Amino acid sequence: MKLSGFTFVRNAVKYDYPIVESIKSLLPLVDEYIVCVGNSEDSTLALIESIASPKIKIVHSVWDDSLREGGKVLAVETDKAKAAVSTDSDWLFYLQGDEVVHEKDLPLIKEAMEKYLNDSKVDGLLFKYIHFYGSYQYVGDSRRWYKNEIRVIRNNPEIHSWKDAQGFRKNEQKLRVKLIDAYIYHYGWVKTPQQQNEKQKDFGKLWRSDAEIAQHKAWLETLKNGFDYYNDVDSLSIFTGTHPQVMEERIATLNWKFEFDVTKKKFRNIKTQLLYFIEKTTGKRLFDYRNYKQI
Repeated sequence: MKLSGFTFVRNAVKYDYPIVESIKSLLPLVDEYIVCVGNSEDSTLALIESIASPKIKIVHSVWDDSLREGGKVLAVETDKAKAAVSTDSDWLFYLQGDEVVHEKDLPLIKEAMEKYLNDSKVDGLLFKYIHFYGSYQYVGDSRRWYKNEIRVIRNNPEIHSWKDAQGFRKNEQKLRVKLIDAYIYHYGWVKTPQQQNEKQKDFGKLWRSDAEIAQHKAWLETLKNGFDYYNDVDSLSIFTGTHPQVMEERIATLNWKFEFDVTKKKFRNIKTQLLYFIEKTTGKRLFDYRNYKQI
């Protein structure tokens, strides 16, 4: 069984992506790791090269920033990385630049790949998610955070990244996937308020019209202390687990403070509050959109 990892990245230094930690977390599992490095304003390429692993293959790319509708450029870059994997790989593991795998889950993931290797009904593997917010101490626990997503797919040329690279489709159809008891640790909302502000300014361009971009940028520039984590959240809980080992050094150098009263909730309406309560008491997330078919 041959395994390939793949990802894309651009301006990782500017936006403080944990891309090195992300790649290193998966290297013990995969036979190769394709990194599609986009045209950056910083030293992203040198950062990837500094990992110095023979498993890493760098693909160079220039982003088409005109592909703004629905964040399409992100899916295009994902597919560029996928296209560079070895043709004889069986499974492909996709991680985004702010996602990390815990070392404790690697044996379980490999076991699942072996289990479903010859089961043609299974197009991929579905992972659980932990979304950190504000700092490494808090996680988003409301419905605004996606609960599961596909991160392992078969090496099938008919499978492509979908919309803004959130998931995958095969011939425009949802993939048939198996949920496994492994987690993706998502750190995209953990960075200094200043860096988060800059990221929001630029990434907002991938989904908004010119008028919306100008309005959003003007609003962000009024935030003198950077991104306002407190007013952009409805519900958080305390993280009680352990972080992946590759994140330890980064966490130790945390240089900003974020404290939040997790007993306070700010749901936008009664319906959202009710659905949150049902999920917390029963474990079931009702009426949730799924970009896959769980089998």
